[in-house]
This record gives sequence, C-alpha cells and structure tokens, in this order.
Amino acid sequence: MNTPALETERLILRKFTEQDMEALFLILHDEEVNKFLPWYPVKSMEETRRFYEEKYASEYARPQAYAYAICLKEDTYPIGYIKVDMEEHHDFGYGLRREFWHQGIVTEAGKAVIEQVKKDGLPYITATHDRNNPRSGGVMQNVGMKYQYSYEEQWQPKNVLVTFRLYQLNLDGKESRMYKKFWDHSAVHFIEPNL
Repeated sequence: MNTPALETERLILRKFTEQDMEALFLILHDEEVNKFLPWYPVKSMEETRRFYEEKYASEYARPQAYAYAICLKEDTYPIGYIKVDMEEHHDFGYGLRREFWHQGIVTEAGKAVIEQVKKDGLPYITATHDRNNPRSGGVMQNVGMKYQYSYEEQWQPKNVLVTFRLYQLNLDGKESRMYKKFWDHSAVHFIEPNL
C-alpha cells in the first residue's frame, strides 16, 4: 500500500531513492522552480540528501504515503515530484524542472495520483498557490479541483506576505465540504469572483 508506483501514458511515478540525489538536486536548486515553494533552493548535495531524508525517506516509513518522483518512461530519471500529504488538509503539491514546463506533465501525473488516493479512500484533497503564480492554479483546475477562497499568510521560512488561493477536490461525493482551517486562521480572507 505504501506509495504504490503508478504509470501513465508518458510517465512513471515512483518513490525517490538514494540513487536519485543528483536528479533531486537539479529540481531543488533552481531558483525559478522553487520561487513559490516553502523552502529555499538547495545549494549542495548535502542539503539535497537532508531534504530527501526529511521529505521522502520519513514519508516512506509511514503506512500510507503519496510522495512520488515524476519520471519520463524512457529513462525513469526524476524530473519533478508530486505528493499528497497525509495530514488533515491532504495537501496536493508538485514541482517540475523548468525545461519540462508547459507540456502537461504535472496534470498527467496529478490525475494518476488523485485516482490512486481516491481508490485508497481519501475523502478530499486541497492545494494552495500564490496568487502571483496563476499557472499553478491552472494545474489544479486541470485535475478537477475547484477554487474555494483566498487568504493571506506571513509565509515561512521566506517571511513574505502571500495571498494564497485554496483549491479543493472532494473525492467521496460530499460536494458541499470545504476545508476551512486556513480561512479560520487568517485575519484576511475573501472569495475572489470569476475564478
């Protein structure tokens, strides 16, 4: 059950392994790729290994985990990552090397992961994106997620004020459910029309 490998038309989604440090470094050190992510770009292989231990190896030790390397079928070399957290918000997140942007890769990977978590009984997933990064919202819409609300957060560790948009996809048929924790915790929250 723990992080089953998934296959799509173009992709293999699998666990990151110790052998993937170079690939992970290429994803994590690019400033543009990591601009809207909750960490700073890594500067060394040592930082990459630490990131792997914290974000992947520890997840894979859990009974249920969805933290995948996105690999093209032809070489199974990781070019990005995609995940759904097992915490209450079931946050759906992703990152992709810049040279693979705008090819529908994250949408293709996302649909496969969502199908898997639905099959495994997750009731819903959420995702947030910085309002200044609307393309990420496009991915959320492409995989079937719906905009719920926007909220401000003093974002750490970068310590910048960000307006996030929260998207949600209910997988169990309870269409009226809305994950409200970010709304409740943010003094500034609102619904943007026409999203």
